[in-house]
Amino acid sequence: MRTSRWTAADLPDLEGRSAVITGANSGLGLVTARELARAGARVVLAVRDTARGEQAAAAIPGAEVRRLDLADLASVREFAASWDGDLDILVNNAGVMAVPELRTKDGFELQFGTNHLGHFALTNLLLPQITDRVVTVSSTAHRTGKIRLDDPNFERGGYGRWSAYGQSKLANLLFTLELQRRLDESGSAVRAHAVHPGYAATNLQGHTGSGLQHRIMSLTNRLLAQSDEMGALPTLYAATQDLPGASYTGPGGFQEQRGHPAPASRTAAAQDADTARRLWALSEELTGVTYPLTVPAAGGG
Repeated sequence: MRTSRWTAADLPDLEGRSAVITGANSGLGLVTARELARAGARVVLAVRDTARGEQAAAAIPGAEVRRLDLADLASVREFAASWDGDLDILVNNAGVMAVPELRTKDGFELQFGTNHLGHFALTNLLLPQITDRVVTVSSTAHRTGKIRLDDPNFERGGYGRWSAYGQSKLANLLFTLELQRRLDESGSAVRAHAVHPGYAATNLQGHTGSGLQHRIMSLTNRLLAQSDEMGALPTLYAATQDLPGASYTGPGGFQEQRGHPAPASRTAAAQDADTARRLWALSEELTGVTYPLTVPAAGGG
């Protein structure tokens, strides 16, 4: 896969296509929505704060705002139930990073519940209507993650905010892997892709709950980070280019922290098919949402 110096200016014509982007009222999600709309797509900003979403959408011609709180499975179900018709592209972009120990409305550890379980439920609920692809935003922080199948919500042994974040980002990659396996088994033409933005300056770092950590990150953002426009390029690339299922795209520069889209590297843990299957089963159990597509009958046409 050659990407050269691919930019948003290289997006294809997306007239007649539809896209839902979670967490699209700022940062990478907003850039993704803006550029997909510029290329002609109908974009829906799926956001928890609709007032902020409307402010963001004001600068995107034709954009629609709908409420979605990934930390509340009732909200996820309501969003999915309200979707009418086909959906070409689902971008699972929203997330929280390294926050203090908090719980979702359903009692899940907030990062696992939002970054993984919320998107897991949303994707499966919308999947019968998705016609093209699912793009899920992970992170190089997946390298620090470990899937705690026996204690995903950190109910035993103490809470580590970065450990929890790493688990959620590793879960994003394993989700993509198992989703693609299931799509292939079902005979679906839909593709699942994962991406990461490298080190991009967004407001994600501003919600860690630590004043000192926020000040340090603000300084390093100014010195080292690439813009959110550059950080969104892997997402835009994976949302529109012809890629193999379960691909992983990130910046192609030094240590995948900055640069134009290129194939990204992932750990052995992120390619563990057995853990991916077990995580999927656990996620179905926790959310009550199951894979909706059926496997074609043998010899069927």
